[in-house]
Amino acid sequence: MKAALTNLRDVLYPQRHLLAAAVSLSLFIYVLGMLHHELAPLHPSDVRQALYQVSASSLLLAALGTLGSYLALTGYDVLALRHLGYDLPYPRVALNAFIATTVGHNVGMAVFSAGAVRLRLYTAAGLSATEVAGLAALIGLTFGVGVTFVAGLAMLLEPAQTGQLLHLSPDSSRIIGALLLVLVAAYLGIGLRRSPIRLGNWQWRLPGTGIALGQLILAVVDLSCAAAALFWLLPGDAAVPFPMFLGVYVLAVVAGIVSHVPAGLGVFETVLLLALPDVPREGLLAAILAYRAIYYLVPLAVAALLAAGMLVHARRVALAQGLDWARQIFGWMAPMTVSSAVFITGALLLFSGSTPALPERLSLLQDFVPLPLLEVSHLMSSLAGLGLVILARGLYRRVDAAYHLSFWLLTVGALASLIKGLDYEEALLSTLVLGILWLGRDAFNRRASLIARSFSPGWMLSVLLLLVATVWLGVFSFQHVDYSNDLWWQFALRGDAPRFLRASLLLVLTGAGLGLLHLLRPAPPEPGRPSANDLAQAARIVAAAPQTDAALALLGDKRLLFDPAGEAFIMYQVRGQSWIAMGDPVGPETARETLAWRFREMADRHGGRAVFYQVDAENLPLYLDLGLTAMKMGEEGVVSLAGFSLEGSARKDLRQAHHRAQRERLSFQVLPPAAVPPVMDELRHVSDTWLAKKHTREKGFALGYFEPAYLAHFPCALVRLDGRIVAFANVLTSAGRHELSIDLMRQLPEAPPGLMDYLFAELMLWGAREGYGQFNLGMAPLSGLESHPLAPLWHRLGTLIFQHGEHFYNFEGLRAYKEKFSPVWRPKYLAAPGGLGLPTVLLDVAALIAGGIRGVVGR
Repeated sequence: MKAALTNLRDVLYPQRHLLAAAVSLSLFIYVLGMLHHELAPLHPSDVRQALYQVSASSLLLAALGTLGSYLALTGYDVLALRHLGYDLPYPRVALNAFIATTVGHNVGMAVFSAGAVRLRLYTAAGLSATEVAGLAALIGLTFGVGVTFVAGLAMLLEPAQTGQLLHLSPDSSRIIGALLLVLVAAYLGIGLRRSPIRLGNWQWRLPGTGIALGQLILAVVDLSCAAAALFWLLPGDAAVPFPMFLGVYVLAVVAGIVSHVPAGLGVFETVLLLALPDVPREGLLAAILAYRAIYYLVPLAVAALLAAGMLVHARRVALAQGLDWARQIFGWMAPMTVSSAVFITGALLLFSGSTPALPERLSLLQDFVPLPLLEVSHLMSSLAGLGLVILARGLYRRVDAAYHLSFWLLTVGALASLIKGLDYEEALLSTLVLGILWLGRDAFNRRASLIARSFSPGWMLSVLLLLVATVWLGVFSFQHVDYSNDLWWQFALRGDAPRFLRASLLLVLTGAGLGLLHLLRPAPPEPGRPSANDLAQAARIVAAAPQTDAALALLGDKRLLFDPAGEAFIMYQVRGQSWIAMGDPVGPETARETLAWRFREMADRHGGRAVFYQVDAENLPLYLDLGLTAMKMGEEGVVSLAGFSLEGSARKDLRQAHHRAQRERLSFQVLPPAAVPPVMDELRHVSDTWLAKKHTREKGFALGYFEPAYLAHFPCALVRLDGRIVAFANVLTSAGRHELSIDLMRQLPEAPPGLMDYLFAELMLWGAREGYGQFNLGMAPLSGLESHPLAPLWHRLGTLIFQHGEHFYNFEGLRAYKEKFSPVWRPKYLAAPGGLGLPTVLLDVAALIAGGIRGVVGR
């Protein structure tokens, strides 16, 4: 039985994303079916008439409610930052919160979409990636507290209505409502604790009572204002008390979030229609449509305009002062903001093609637009909408081809909207988004093939959901038109239903064709173990690299992924579901982004997770764009060799060790690569003896091991005692003599004490004479992590291991040894997907380095 479950897990786990997409699609189709049943008696003209009857005062009140909700939402960020110990200016926080929240509302899955925007914006403000993750968690907690309180209050005050909605008795509704309120009170009470909640070596510091109470107030204000925005749009004869409506609204919002459908489209509407049977259907649907425009689309347009304004300002300043921080900020914001705007525009073009044109506007076009042109424009508008929805993903990933195609599709969409029905609203929106896209053109500089790209199941699901919603909207709009085969061949000025049928067929065929093209295209061959030619090509790239750790590619134990031009590569290895790259991409900076995306897509294609181990802080924006979370792994020590010497009080101990080694007849020599093979047997003897003495095995992946072909690539530093080799280290050099380092260090047991101090000192002196800029001492794992109670959990756990993990590895001793050279420490990071899979990633990395799980727990 256990074996069968294991086999089932192995089969289903790689397909988990497809299974989740299938469940979401099934739920969406089911909800649309319920929605169609509820709206069957309605005619689209009834809804349009109800929209016209919404008064200006109602629209103004709805706008005020929306403003109040978004102001409260900015307070979520303020409280979360205060809890984390940051005091940023409110205008900057408000702008960040507004843009992130707007994107989350419209794209859906706000934890990821809004979280990605916050990651870009707040890391620029000085927060670490783990702190931004904590900020997002606190924001989610604030929303959860508010939902729990409002739901509990509604069930307690309106037990009959809420019980009927949830199929509960009034008494059960009261009890559940009271329990929810008790849960909120318990959360507020926990805040009275001044000390963190501890469980063994783990601790969590929840917000204090003041912040927790602020969370509750802000969340209630947010939900109340948002619900009021819709409540004020309801028809005048809707006899619904606001407390009951507030509870229904919260339930509809939660259902939309759980469904993972973008903006809860269809799910939100269905819950409201089912929960409010006494409200006239046409009036309720008209209120929801107006609410969608006011609460979702208007803020998205404002956010896009704000982003465009930031870029215009950045460009104006750039003309006089060069690039400034504002332009960099927009460079991070542009892909998410523009892709969201393009996606929404494409969806509106699709929906427009499934609804009747306004008769009075068609009459104006009758004398100016030939019927064939009108028919073609209708089809082109729908195709442009589908294309924009698909290309939005490419824009998010900064693909230049997606930018150029979107530019022309937005132009086509604007023109076609005017020709097919004088839909100037859609034309203006398309033109606005076109302008924002053009302003942010510098951000879309990644050269990649759209045809060869791999789209995620989640993105394909979004496109499929929109196509299903488009067809359903047309079926609903023309449900009173009797179907016949002749409709397909009817061409008339007011032939909206035939045009919908033809456009729907074209969309379905185009979508299916693109889907089959994507599914049936041959998978590109994945790199295996590197061949001799691969290693030779990598050696040429390594020779031009400014960092010495690029030389680890020549070990041959890692797979190599080259860019199409053969100018850059990523060295990586696969363990379980983790595709782990060693370091940053190696090669020209212009090729790194494209290569990193290729690696991410390749991992996604195989159901794996992309991981980058030991990456530099300067490259973190790239990994944030990939949707990864950065986690500090330790610090790397670098010693400047400009004017390096052993003189001075700071290097007194090192100088004494050097003099002692010379008195004990030790001598130092650096062999060029051509002179290394003749002494390889002596080096092997030293290495084997050292391994036996230490009762350890060779490591790998991020560390070198004894491999003659690998050692023959580099100079070798030797220490001799009376002419016999007693220690050695391979010397890694970089292009332009920028950096010098060592990888493999071995010595005989009988070597005098302090030998390694002597080797390091001599090698640094040699590097200074040869003109090298710096000596890289390598990383001290887990060093430099924060132990403050407010620090991220990983930092506190890493500090604990650093201080008390001698059984596994002498982390603290390694840092102390390197300190004697007075290095400058710079952080090194792990970039990986966050969440519950992170411990598995860490274990996979450790197992790769140690040669297996046994090497992790043993030696």
